[in-house]
Amino acid sequence: MKAIYINKHGGPEVLEFGDLPAPEPDPGQIQVRIHWSALNAADLWTRAGWPGLKLEFPHILGADAAGEVAGLGDGVTGFGLGDRIVIDPSIACGQCEACLSGRDNQCQRWHLLGETIRGTYAETVCVPAVNVLKIPDGFEARAAAAAALVFLTGWHSLITRGALRPGESVLIIGASGGVSTACIQIAKLAGAKVIVVGSDAEKLGLAESLGADVLIDRSAVENWSSAVFKANDRQGVDVVVDNVGAGSMPMSMRAARKGGRILTVGNSGGAVFEIDNRYVFGKHLSILGSTMGTHQDFVSVMALVFAGKLRPVIDREYPLAEAGVAQDRLASGRQMGKILLAI
Repeated sequence: MKAIYINKHGGPEVLEFGDLPAPEPDPGQIQVRIHWSALNAADLWTRAGWPGLKLEFPHILGADAAGEVAGLGDGVTGFGLGDRIVIDPSIACGQCEACLSGRDNQCQRWHLLGETIRGTYAETVCVPAVNVLKIPDGFEARAAAAAALVFLTGWHSLITRGALRPGESVLIIGASGGVSTACIQIAKLAGAKVIVVGSDAEKLGLAESLGADVLIDRSAVENWSSAVFKANDRQGVDVVVDNVGAGSMPMSMRAARKGGRILTVGNSGGAVFEIDNRYVFGKHLSILGSTMGTHQDFVSVMALVFAGKLRPVIDREYPLAEAGVAQDRLASGRQMGKILLAI
């Protein structure tokens, strides 16, 4: 099969395009012929590597994917060859205490496709049958691929972890990335007031088109946390979604109201930052970590995507062989939504 893979960590130059053996499905797995794969920041971090990461090379990047059933492992029922499907890229063992209690994203042997096991920058991948959903007739596979990871992340953080309620206010850091565009829509669907902090007018325009109520251009204000506070009747916000980390988390805590919840769902701006503990105990803040989501979260949010109540935003599409160009665009921060690879 054709694939984009790495044999060592580094920059875009380590990406290779060539042939690798196609995987065969184990019992309980489905072999997927991939038509679309979507990029995520995790692809860049995995390519670069981090201390303690141990991969089997050659390693295939990529988490999100949609395509069709190409093969069935022993014991798999309910699917037929050629069925159009989308993949939940959060892979769990299904046997540990966390999995058996429905907290499969906290599995002791948890993997993200493309991060610690081979992923979807390829023509074929094999995944557990529980990680596959059928795509309804008339719904585009490319949209399903673009939705999978970011809407799962947004739903689990805002609804499952954050317990967002109608009438509450939500601050979303970032206006045009995949997780941000998903969170804006999920928050609006939940009946919340949505405030978005973005880096320029074009990206904020996208946020407004998705339903954001208040737009704050951080390039035009000296202190966006103060602007958020003023924009919500000088009370701050009930919930903050922060996928930036370093550079934004201290300001997120300032922007939260008393009793507010800070959802940290990533660290695109860096992992290490200082916490002024006076904000935490003085304002009764809750800091909630959230990674991906459970399979039940995936089923719930994809049903809303398939019904047209949530809409993935697609930036650009590239052929598989141009994955390096696609990653460069992702790394630049210029994207307006999800970047796709056509396979």
